[in-house]
Amino acid sequence: MVEMTGDQATFLLGIFMGTLKQESRATRDVIAAIPEDQGDYKPDECSKCSMELARHIVNGEARLTSIPLEGKFDPGGPTTIPENVKTPAELAAWYEQNIADKLQKLKALTPEQLTKPIDFRGLFQLPAVMYLEFASNHSIHHRGQLSAYLRAMGSKVPAIYGESYDSAAAKKAAGG
Repeated sequence: MVEMTGDQATFLLGIFMGTLKQESRATRDVIAAIPEDQGDYKPDECSKCSMELARHIVNGEARLTSIPLEGKFDPGGPTTIPENVKTPAELAAWYEQNIADKLQKLKALTPEQLTKPIDFRGLFQLPAVMYLEFASNHSIHHRGQLSAYLRAMGSKVPAIYGESYDSAAAKKAAGG
């Protein structure tokens, strides 16, 4: 692998932080759209239930965005979501605050911290900053899965990239 320079890593930090901020809004909205009484819904026996999937998204993003801050990946690391966070609304609110806090901390990283190679389960080694892209991709992938659950649970799909059918219908019904 070609070594990344500090300038490249700093540039990528700005890009990835902007992406994480933008994507986190859609992720928060999809999680908040889970009906409170549908946390156990799953479309298939092999699937995670809606709240398991939502918690997986939030915990995965929290852990992956911590890699540059901690300078390592701990595969046995603790679940970061507090036990008292139970409902979709509570999880969405906790996630929103966690990602905002994480973005503030990431801004302070040095080029040396951002370029440090970090091993991921022996599968690959990436410069620390690249785990922010990994975090975003992981969340987008699983958010797509979760958004596909929403209508089957009796909910509406929020706008993710532009209007969704449901957000456009709500806008039209409101006279917009």
